[in-house]
Amino acid sequence: MHHHRSRAAIVAGILLTAVGTTVPASAAAVQTETSAKAPPSARIVNARWAGHCTYDRLVIDVRGTAPHVSVKPAKTLRYDPSGKKVPLAGKYFLDIRLSPAVAHDTAGNSLYKGPRLVKIQLSKLKGLALTGDFEGVVSFGTAFQTKPTYKVFKLHSPERVVLDFNHANRCR
Repeated sequence: MHHHRSRAAIVAGILLTAVGTTVPASAAAVQTETSAKAPPSARIVNARWAGHCTYDRLVIDVRGTAPHVSVKPAKTLRYDPSGKKVPLAGKYFLDIRLSPAVAHDTAGNSLYKGPRLVKIQLSKLKGLALTGDFEGVVSFGTAFQTKPTYKVFKLHSPERVVLDFNHANRCR
């Protein structure tokens, strides 16, 4: 396989030289591979929540293709990139990161119309903050009084990222 890439790079270099361009063959190959693999950035436009009998739900609305989502427990929440502490009350926190994603347009104007910092009075979910929109990562922080158990999934048409936080049945 390595020999095929070397031959392809040599052939591409010869062809590029014949055409008169000055891009090295290896750079052309890397550029093509990188641009082919880079998915378009998702645009994060809103966040909303609701309480249900056995779970609280957080929905993050997306325009474009839903991005990769990572959720990790955090001792404290910090704004990205400043590192300043997020003023959400709680004993437990989750750091939610969507990537590649943006919450602004190419001119730097915010596309995100949802809350930036809000106290929530649901059974499990007690607070939400937009903590970052930096270098292709949009991040949120959530606050809880008790340790959260959750599941993350995506829904389509329209695109959205969903987090369900389980709690005891409140509807009985």
